Amino acid sequence: MLLKRTSTYVLGGLAAFLTACAVPKSFVAELQPRSVKAIDTEETFSRGDEILLAYSLTAFDAQNKPTAVVSGGWGVASIRQGQQIKLQPVAKTVGEKPAAPVSLTMPRNGRIMASVVLIEVDDLSEAQDMLTKIRKVHNVVSTPAAILITATEILTPLKYVAAGLTAAGIGMQLADHLDNDDLLGQSNVEIKEADLKKDSAKRFIHVPARFKGENMRDSYDYELEYDVLLKTVKVR
Repeated sequence: MLLKRTSTYVLGGLAAFLTACAVPKSFVAELQPRSVKAIDTEETFSRGDEILLAYSLTAFDAQNKPTAVVSGGWGVASIRQGQQIKLQPVAKTVGEKPAAPVSLTMPRNGRIMASVVLIEVDDLSEAQDMLTKIRKVHNVVSTPAAILITATEILTPLKYVAAGLTAAGIGMQLADHLDNDDLLGQSNVEIKEADLKKDSAKRFIHVPARFKGENMRDSYDYELEYDVLLKTVKVR
């Protein structure tokens, strides 16, 4: 009887020890643009547009304070009406440039905002210069800009992306650089650690976004797809 009781105590103590020594894990979010399709281009005469994609991941802690941001970009690319461009590196075909993913660690009990904007380019030289600057800070973790820290209203995906580029040291405000005619569409998705712990199916999010509109009597219609994958890593 004494042996049985001792065995129970030992097993209980071992379980407590293993629980205490369990290696904590964090979630790392990865944003990967997947494809863009021009159902109807804005330029009626040429039946083609020059487009640029900018995207970011922004992390918030348990107190809803922004803690880190990473940015990425793709383009400038020509796209014709009816054409679909695959953006995943593994799905790259001849003549297509893949969009490199960005990744960011989610704070404990925090959340991450994934934001994507699709831009129609008018000035190719200026757009290429902007993209060159974005590539220099691609996936570099930066401290969030003041706009994220002091914002009292709900921010648009464009403002999230612009704030990320500003935080990375690019001397320009993307939101100010663009006018409403340049923005074909914007999309974002929020991921909370609490939701990931409840439902493992939410660790992969596929986002199909549809951007339709009209500019100076010229209509446009685009489909953009991107993925957000959540991975677990051991915290050292």
